[in-house]
Amino acid sequence: MLVLTRRRGEGVTIGSDIKVIVLGMRDGQVRLGIEAPPHVQVHRDEVYARILRENQLAAQTGVVPVEAFRPLLQRKASERRGRWSKP
Repeated sequence: MLVLTRRRGEGVTIGSDIKVIVLGMRDGQVRLGIEAPPHVQVHRDEVYARILRENQLAAQTGVVPVEAFRPLLQRKASERRGRWSKP
């Protein structure tokens, strides 16, 4: 881990397109500004951990075979035919 000391208004550049700037400090908290291109996702650690958990849960969800939906599609088709048929 790289540890740096920065003052308000100073920053750190990561790669060629990400910049982290110290905006201020108050009550034991540091405010950071992050400049990154739109394709780079920036999240707080707790948000990122939740995203990972939800992705893992989604990956564990069982796959429903297409055949399970066929009765629904057939019923929907017959309802449409009945609606448009002449009396």
